[in-house]
Order: sequence, then C-alpha cells, then structure tokens
Amino acid sequence: MSSISNLRIAVICSSNMNRSMEAHAFLSKKGFHVQSFGTGDKVKIPGSAADKPNVYDFGTSYDEIYQDLLEKDKSLYTQNGLLHTLDRNRRIKSYPEKFQETKEKFDILITCEERVYDQVVEFMESKTPSSNSIVHVINIDIQDNLEEATIGAFLISDLCMQVSKTEDLDNDIEEVLHNFEEKCQRPVLHSIVFN
Repeated sequence: MSSISNLRIAVICSSNMNRSMEAHAFLSKKGFHVQSFGTGDKVKIPGSAADKPNVYDFGTSYDEIYQDLLEKDKSLYTQNGLLHTLDRNRRIKSYPEKFQETKEKFDILITCEERVYDQVVEFMESKTPSSNSIVHVINIDIQDNLEEATIGAFLISDLCMQVSKTEDLDNDIEEVLHNFEEKCQRPVLHSIVFN
C-alpha cells in the first residue's frame, strides 16, 4: 500500500487550473500516481477586471483557453502569469476535469481550500460506495495565486512523501497529519469517506 507507485492521489481545487495543477506537476515528477480536478460549476480564471472573470466549461482544452486569452489581451495575460500557467497545464493533460464526473478511485483526495473540501466530502458521502475502500480527504488551505500555488505544491508533495512512507496508512494517518501540521504551521482538515 505504501509505495509511491501504488498510492492513488487526486489533488483538487475549484477550477483545476492553478493550485491542483501545480501540485499535479510536482507529484508527477516525483513518481506519484496523481490526477487533478476541480469542483466548481465552471472553470473561472481572472479576467480584465475583478468582476469580469473568464469562464469556461470543464472539458474546454487548456489549449483553447490559451488561444482565447492570447486573442483577448496577450500582454495582460502574459503579465499576470495566466499564459504561463496554461502552458504548463497543457503539458500535463488536455483539459480541466470536474471531480464529480470521474469514475476513478483514489486512496487520498487532497483539496486546496475548505469550500472545495466540503464539496468533495459531500459528494463522496452522497454516492453509494462500490468497494467500501477507505479514502482519506485532506485539506490544506492554499491561496489561489501563483506564488502560493508553488508553496502549496511543495507542502502537498512533502505530505505525500510522508504518507508514502507509512506502513499502515489508515492507522498512521493521524500521526502523519499532526506532524505535518506542526511542521508547516497550517491547519489541516481530514475526513474518512468510502469509495
């Protein structure tokens, strides 16, 4: 159970654009079996003003979003880092995915904000478990900006390394999370749900 290769991890934020993708990239490079998702109704990213976000459907490719922003305002979206972010994303996978639509099974679901954590727990509890296997849902609050996404990816990667070293994840998780919380000085939420 505890080797890096067979631990199935999902990293989840709201739009599967910044925080979950940065962590996805980090974990992939370390050899983890990882996927990333969003839980929102739509993919929302900053626009020309705070009240004018760019909104896309899940499943719209990162490449299409990149081209759309390029046409709208190349200098704005270069300056705020969105084109760079989308360029990274399209090297990892084709398009943002919605967590509530996946059929995949995971051992650990890591969310990047409390609202997303609540949505994931609620969704997992609302569906009928098919295998009754335990899934750990863990939240680490990460602000949705490029710098925090990078810090968050380091933290998530560190946590996953600790988890992968456990002999018995279900028995050791509380201790791992307690040590991690003390080390990173960020509150961690944890729930157990069933697949």
